[in-house]
Amino acid sequence: MAKRLALTAALAVCVLLAAGCGSSDNASDTTPTTEWANGLCTSITTWKTEITSIVDSLKGGNLSQDSLAAAVDDADEATRNFTSSLKSLGRPDTEAGQEAQDSVDELTTQIDADMTTIQDAVSNASGVAGVIAAVPTITTAIQSAGNQIADTIAGFKDLDAKGELESAFKDADDCKTLTAGS
Repeated sequence: MAKRLALTAALAVCVLLAAGCGSSDNASDTTPTTEWANGLCTSITTWKTEITSIVDSLKGGNLSQDSLAAAVDDADEATRNFTSSLKSLGRPDTEAGQEAQDSVDELTTQIDADMTTIQDAVSNASGVAGVIAAVPTITTAIQSAGNQIADTIAGFKDLDAKGELESAFKDADDCKTLTAGS
């Protein structure tokens, strides 16, 4: 029971950190930069939903090396889809567009590295004790991924001298909660 709660908590951290993205309604009249922002937030929202589903699947059954490996495989697939969609966004149509694209590219590299860390921890886990021992590594990697997403989004403000990205995030329906409180 304790090991299941620990893993569920670890995966939930990622969900909570990614919870800053909002709805899936698309604006009908958008600029290319707003479309880029919508694409970014949609990718994050989709990933968050998939990770939430994985966490929920672990709550209902016994946590074993096999169930943990299956959950990590599902998280890996969700993450590969996430990083692929981020890479396909390209560059936003702003003065700081290249720097924003570089930030997203760096984020995808970091998240891929986090997934490798998680996969290695699960692969090296043997038996119940190994699964329990892997949880701190998994938790740290998931927290890292969530922090990297938040840091990348926050970093856009530093790149955006003319406020173009900030305006795009405010105008993008899929990003309404990102700009709440700005």
